[in-house]
Amino acid sequence: MKTRSASIAFALLWLVSTGLFWHPFAETFRLAWSDSEFTHILLILPISVALFFSQWNLAKRTPSWSLWAGSILGATGVLIALSARWWLGSAMPDVRLSVEMVALVILWIAAFTLSFGACAARSMLFPLGFLFWMVPLPSFLLMRMIQVLQRGSALAAGLLFSGCAVPVSLQGVVLSIPGVNLEVARECSSIRSSLMLLITTMVLAHVLLRAAWRRAVVVAIAIPLSVAKNGLRIFTLGMLATKVDPSFLTGRLHHEGGGVFFLIALLLIALLVWLLHRGEESASAPGFSKDHAQDKLAYVQTH
Repeated sequence: MKTRSASIAFALLWLVSTGLFWHPFAETFRLAWSDSEFTHILLILPISVALFFSQWNLAKRTPSWSLWAGSILGATGVLIALSARWWLGSAMPDVRLSVEMVALVILWIAAFTLSFGACAARSMLFPLGFLFWMVPLPSFLLMRMIQVLQRGSALAAGLLFSGCAVPVSLQGVVLSIPGVNLEVARECSSIRSSLMLLITTMVLAHVLLRAAWRRAVVVAIAIPLSVAKNGLRIFTLGMLATKVDPSFLTGRLHHEGGGVFFLIALLLIALLVWLLHRGEESASAPGFSKDHAQDKLAYVQTH
């Protein structure tokens, strides 16, 4: 009965907060639907809901109201929303949208905390915090990330060319090899696949690994790996264009082949997660055997 009452209260609070912020909420999904650089936003809410229900069924917690924690979070969300309306009224629309979405996510977390309690919110920290991926990055941050990916991808490709004894010179984001110049343009930065790789890695690490440090290691590796996979893509296109056919620079592999290199990076991440998961199982097995042996010895001594 408590769970049902808490669920109703949360649903009402969620509907009220979403209704009050309907414009930024709808604008965010419109942006995600129309701009490939924000496509990942479409996946965040379904993934968060799925993680929430899977963890809630495992935890089997009894809801309890948390007025103070929920009120503090709610007040924080309201203050951020007011700052977006009053102090950022003349700011760039994308900055205001980001701030308003931060406020909305905080209000959702406040609604959950108020309805189910602070202990339940702590146990659901990842699904709740994961919702912040719904916040669209303002253009100045997005451009900075794209520039980092462009330069990192060019550097990674240059290292691969050098490793294969191909003469290469690097000027900014332009690679020059015998027969062709390769420019890592904004469209070639792989910002979309890099964000998707990072998000997927976070979910895999959270679901399959227990130790926080192991999860952190996997996520940390996913960041340079997202650059390396794009460097590999540029290197592959350059080698095919100079050794096989120049049309590879304008063909399907150039325009649609990003998924292949994304899958390569994802397989490497999956392999790393599997190895770390096996390590956790191996580390826990001896402890279990030792405890079982001690329990068995105590049983024999008492009988």
